[in-house]
Parts: sequence; structure tokens; C-alpha cells
Amino acid sequence: MGFWDKLNNFKDKINEVEHNIYTSRKDLMEVYEKNLQLEAEIKERTEELEVANQRLVTVQHIWEMMNSSQPLANVLDSIVNSLQGELGYLFSCIVQKKVDNNGQYLELLAESKCDFLERVYEVLGKALYETRLRWREDADVDYHIENNKIYQSRDVLFSLDYIFPDLPKGMMQDLIKKTGMASYILIPLKSNGNHFASLIVYSSRPDAQAAERNFLKLFSKQIELAITVANLFQTVKDQAVTDGLTGLHNRRYFEEEAQKEVLRAQRQNQKFTVIGLDLDHLKQINDNYGHSCGDIAIKTVADVLKRNARSIDTAARMGGEEFNILLPGVDHVGGLVAAERIRKAIEDVEIDVLGHVTASVGVATFGEHSDNLNELLELTDQAMYSSKKNGRNRVTLANPEDLESWQDIAIDSFIEILKNKKMPIDKSVSERMNKMLGKLTLDHDALYTVSDMLSELYNPNHKVGSSKQKIVVANLLAKRFELSKEDTDKLKVAILLYDIGNMMLPKEILQKRTPLTDEEKELIKTHPVIAAKEILSPIAIVQDVIPIIEHHHENWDGSGYPANASGQSIPLCSQMVLIIDAYFALVESRPYRKAKTKEEALQIIKDGINTKWNAKIAQEFISIISQD
Repeated sequence: MGFWDKLNNFKDKINEVEHNIYTSRKDLMEVYEKNLQLEAEIKERTEELEVANQRLVTVQHIWEMMNSSQPLANVLDSIVNSLQGELGYLFSCIVQKKVDNNGQYLELLAESKCDFLERVYEVLGKALYETRLRWREDADVDYHIENNKIYQSRDVLFSLDYIFPDLPKGMMQDLIKKTGMASYILIPLKSNGNHFASLIVYSSRPDAQAAERNFLKLFSKQIELAITVANLFQTVKDQAVTDGLTGLHNRRYFEEEAQKEVLRAQRQNQKFTVIGLDLDHLKQINDNYGHSCGDIAIKTVADVLKRNARSIDTAARMGGEEFNILLPGVDHVGGLVAAERIRKAIEDVEIDVLGHVTASVGVATFGEHSDNLNELLELTDQAMYSSKKNGRNRVTLANPEDLESWQDIAIDSFIEILKNKKMPIDKSVSERMNKMLGKLTLDHDALYTVSDMLSELYNPNHKVGSSKQKIVVANLLAKRFELSKEDTDKLKVAILLYDIGNMMLPKEILQKRTPLTDEEKELIKTHPVIAAKEILSPIAIVQDVIPIIEHHHENWDGSGYPANASGQSIPLCSQMVLIIDAYFALVESRPYRKAKTKEEALQIIKDGINTKWNAKIAQEFISIISQD
């Protein structure tokens, strides 16, 4: 073979090698590209699974709410906060269109907690629920609501202008930019076939993908079912307005009627009077003759009220031996006449075995003694206390100058606590609380709101409104044991402050889903001492309350903490705080368990008699809760 032949042969072999290398490289590139594509698909599917899982968790929360007999407001709050936390929306709310004499407007039914809203509140200086939300016609939105279709828009500024009409547009634009809001989605909600409200979610995504829209459509059906179930529970609850023992209206009905009467009185510029009466010596009757005779005495008072009430009056058993009568259109003069007539009628009735019973009566008039319903009821209560203090079986007219309010003591305490800055509270939250506590514009309901807000900081499952419920129960329990007004006031202040030591404990322990270690349990046990020594001791006005709080976890058998006190060595008010705290903790959900029903919680109370709590306190407490 010649030279050129060998060269050509060598060249062919080189070409063959190059071809093989090229082919192999091409195969490797194809494998590499397929691997990249596969990795991208795996990542995409993983993200889809994560989103799907988050959506399932959200739906699960709605189902849990449906099965918990929660009030509608709680259900709606859970919905918007689930969307906020689990699906990554920036802000969620539920609004309902309403009409009054001033035209159409929007009412906020629920709002999610978020940084965006905190910033808005800083500027507005008031909560969203205090704002009348404007209503403006919008053909696109109206069409989607009428046809029950999801509506999406990138015009975030336009929609927020509905909700925050008092916020400057430039400031709103700045907030939108800082939070990254790119679009909003409106989902119409129906109940019993009719439009009920609209769920609005604000997203950082400019457009919702088909999967997201489909989920929101499915989710809205679950919300509608939850609303329907909650409304059914509410309807059943609202129907329970009669006290089983006496046939009178119960406290819930009285409070609703009193609220209506306030509106009527303001609209028509007329007065109304509240008569409050308390059966004298019921505890002695129960102790000496038994609870059955006590029930007969209570029924006797109820029968007197029925015979003496006008058709427009509202007579109610407020709990235990306490009754209220609402007298529309009656001033204090007429109220005193009616009260004396009722007092005399009760005294004149003769009861087998018991003989005659008496009642202590208080009278207060809206438009004369106070223009605030809560204060009016407090004044009625204090007038009734004065009747008891001055010998019982008498009528006392309210005196606003005597309103040395336990609420004022609690308010001043909260102000001092916030001023001392010992607790880890965000500055914006602290400022909001201070504004709510301002005495010049204070409605005493703000006190309960602040107490609830503090509780929510360390217990996200805290039921809004339970602070006020605890005070109601504490007041009734104090009357069962005939505590003095001074001791009753101390008890009420303690009810609002007893758990404040939890603010200083690590959240990861308070919100732990698994059992606590022995070390963590010991840390939890320090919270009464923290509340007493570190937070409250510098506040002069609550020095008499501190011992109640310090010992509110002492058990009747000595197994409690921090001092292992037992029996009568535990302050009576501390014993009351213990059982009230235990019950309301049981009916709230916790990270490690679901909320107990009322019946389940009362059974646990019964099981703890003579070990955890005094038998007499437990029996009276069970009686009070069972009547509610």
C-alpha cells in the first residue's frame, strides 16, 4: 500500500472516530437535556403538590370549623386567615352589601391579620370595622356577583378605595407597591341560594392560573356550606332565648332587646329604665333547705315579674338569683314606682316551708344616669349592691357619682403595663391598644377588646369575646357567694389580668403541639409569679389584686402551684379564677387538641371536684354555665 493510500486510510479512521465521538456527544446531550427536562417537570409537579397540599389543609380547616359549632363570625375569620397563611395571599376579607337610610354601603364581616392592615390602621387611627365602607356601582363586578362568577382585576387601587375611603390615594399606592399587590380576586358567596357576601383576596400574582381559579370556585362552595351550617347553629342558638326554670327570657335575649332599645331611644329621643333585682339570701336557702327550695324561691320571683310586667316590658333571668326588667319609655320616677311595686309583691308572697322571701332592687335610667348601655347596667348592678349593703329588701336609685369603676382600674393597669414596655409587644399593636384605652372616647367594650388582643398575642386560638364572657360568669359566681362589691371588683380585675404572665414565656412552648417536657412544665408554672412580681407589682392600684393572681393555679388538694396551697388557705377569688380559667381554656382549641364542647368541659369540671376545686364553687359554677 502506497503512502497516499495509507494517508487516506488514516484519514478515514479519524473521520470514523470523529463521527463516533459526535454521535456519542449527541446522545449524551440528548440524555442531559432529557434529565434537565425531567428535573424541571419534577420540580413543577412538586410545587403543584405543595400547593395542592396547602389547599387541602385550608379546606380541612373549613371542615373543622363546620364541625365545631362556632359562631358565624369565627367561621369567617378562620376562612380569611387560612387563605392568608396557607395560600400566600397578601390580604383577605369578606364584605357584605347592606342598605340603610343613608343608602347602600359595605359592611366588613371578616379581615385577615397582616402587616398591610397594620400599616393601614396606623394611618387611619381606627379599626376597619369602625368604618362605613363605601359602595360604588361597577357593572363588571355587579355582573359577576349576579351570575355567581369569579372576578379578577389588576386594578388593586380601585378595589381598595372601596374598603379604605379615608386613606389618601398616594399613600395607598405606596402601600400597594411595598406589599407587592398585583391583582385581586372577588369570589361571590351564596347562602340558601341567595348572594350572601363576597370574599376578596389580594395576590402578588398578576393573573390567576386555571388551577387556582378552579380551586377558588371549589373553595367558595365549601365556604358557602360552612356559612349555611354556621347560620343553622346560630338559628338554633338564637331560638334558645327562654330560661328553662322560670319561663322568663334569658340573659342573651335581654341583652339583644336592650341593644334594640338603645337604638330606639336614640332615634326617638326617649328614655328607658332598667330594674335589676337579686333574691336575698338564696345561698342560705340552698344550704338550709336544699336547692329544690331555692328553685321554688326563684320561680316565685319570676311569677311576680310576669304578673307585674307590661306587654312591652322585657323581664329576664340573668342567671342564678338575678333578674332584670327593661321598661321602654319610662323615666326614673316611673322606674322607682314599678320597682317598689315589684319589691312589695315579692315580699307579700308566702311560700311553703320558706315563708316569705325578699329581693334587693336597683334602678337606672338611660338618658338620665348614662347614655352607654354597659355603664347603665353597671349602675343598675351597683344600685342593687347598695340595697343589699344597706339592709336588703329595698329599692335604690343609681348614682353615677358612685361609679368607681373596676373597669377604670383595669384600664389604668393596661395603660401602665403598656407604658412600662416590659412585655414583647409590637409597637404598632401597643399604639392601637393605647388608642382604644383613651378615656375620653372610651366605650368599656374596648377594655374587653384589649384583653382579647393581649391574649391572642400568646394564644392565637383565643376566642374573641371570651374576656367579656368570663366577667359575666365571675360576676354571677361572686353573687352566689355574696362577695362584697370590693371583692367582686377585685375578682373582675383579676379575670382580665391573671394570665398576663404568659406574655413573658416563649411562644414555642405555649404553642407547642407535642407534650411538654418536665423542664417546660416548670417554666409554664412560673407565669402567675411573673404576672404578680414582674408585671403588676409596680402598679399601685392593683396591689390588692396581685395575691388573687399569684395563687390562681393552686388546687384544692394542694397539688397546684406555685405554693402548693390547699383548701381554705387559697384565696376564695383565686379559687374562682382557677375554675373560670379552666372552663374557658377547655372550650377553646389548643395547638395540641380540639376545643371541648360545653358538656365535655363541664364533665371535666365535675371530675375535678374536691381535687382541683372546692366542691361548692364547682357546683355553683356548673349551675351558672348550665343555665347559659
